[in-house]
Amino acid sequence: MSDTPVKPLAAESTAAADSLAGSQAETMGLDRIAHICLVAGGLGLAFTLFGLIFGDEYRVGLGALIGATFWFAIAMGMIFLVMLSHLFDAGWSIIIRRHLEHGISVFPWLAAIFFFLFFFSMVYGEGGIIWKWMSESSKSIVAGEVSTVGDDLLWHVKQPYLDNFWFIFRNILYFGIFISLAWALRRNSFQQDKDGDPKHSLSSRKWSAYGVIAGALAGSFAALDWMMTLDFHWFSTIYGVWFFATSVRGALAITVLIMLFMVRKGVLAGIFKQAHLHDLGKLTLAFTMFWAYISFSQFFLIYNANIPEAGNWYVMREGLNWQAVGFALLFGYFLFPFLMLLMYRTKVNPGIMTFFAVWILGFMLIDIYFNILPSRMDDMGESLYAFIPSIWDLTALVGVGGICAWSYLRSFASVKPIPVRDPRILESLHHHE
Repeated sequence: MSDTPVKPLAAESTAAADSLAGSQAETMGLDRIAHICLVAGGLGLAFTLFGLIFGDEYRVGLGALIGATFWFAIAMGMIFLVMLSHLFDAGWSIIIRRHLEHGISVFPWLAAIFFFLFFFSMVYGEGGIIWKWMSESSKSIVAGEVSTVGDDLLWHVKQPYLDNFWFIFRNILYFGIFISLAWALRRNSFQQDKDGDPKHSLSSRKWSAYGVIAGALAGSFAALDWMMTLDFHWFSTIYGVWFFATSVRGALAITVLIMLFMVRKGVLAGIFKQAHLHDLGKLTLAFTMFWAYISFSQFFLIYNANIPEAGNWYVMREGLNWQAVGFALLFGYFLFPFLMLLMYRTKVNPGIMTFFAVWILGFMLIDIYFNILPSRMDDMGESLYAFIPSIWDLTALVGVGGICAWSYLRSFASVKPIPVRDPRILESLHHHE
């Protein structure tokens, strides 16, 4: 990782800016890569649809939800990092922020994928394929007794919230918030590349001030709707905070991989420096601790409350091989990265940070499995599915991930790789430890 000083970049120096940024799409052959990602995404989604129709629709449906939620969480984490950068007027992260802005271009495509899953679960067969509460005739199991959702007392109590119309309406609001925020933040940043007007930075700060609140509410309620209501008997008051914590961890891990890839390709060589990597490592450590704190708090509060409807969520995750997965998350998703990221050398070594970025993404996926897959119960009230990834999980991950990568690359090719006329670009270029 080079820490060599780069040529100063003044806002009025158009020639220097163009020389530094260059035509990154042509030099890297991104058009071809983008087309490959689009084809891979389309094929992955097509195979997933095939599995939904001709396979075990319940298992494939949960796998599709796992894949879509994984990539949505990363995009949500990215937009929060962009907004926090604006709110704190952070100078060091300016060159990193541009790549996060490319990543959040995916929200309209994610909306289309999620709304397909919503309507599929409602109308396919007798309904309730993914979210069983969507159909009153779906099987409901309480304390080992089998009945239907329509006969479930708790469903009747929660029915004003667990309603198909209001579910769709809420999700329109969620995606409307994230799409609007992404559009405004990207518009301001890209327009500033053209005219260099500081008003765009002020506008982004205002959008971020409101957006952090709106995004926190939208992301929290999305987590409740998509994952917590898979078993509508249980509830957790801090579930949305857990989703935020794991989302930012995933976003930071992807950001590390993207920035190091751009350095190797020469686009950010001499621009993204050891100090930037060190700061990303420190943020990764902070959110590793935050995720552990929230996860433990949820378990501790539910354990002490001793409410059967809430505690059953953990009881279901003791059968089959889910208890081993829980311990793997404890040691692999928290303890190991926590201890390693405490060390300075870990946070400034590109190879080690690449390893931990991939490691965290892998365990983030396992964490989402842990929250989604055990929710489908057998007639004894125990989890129907063990932690055994299927080919349909892979097709969903590749499908949604391919669309995300294509959206990122398409945006990346349209503007400069760094915000060349941001008022604080010099501070970011000369950032040091």
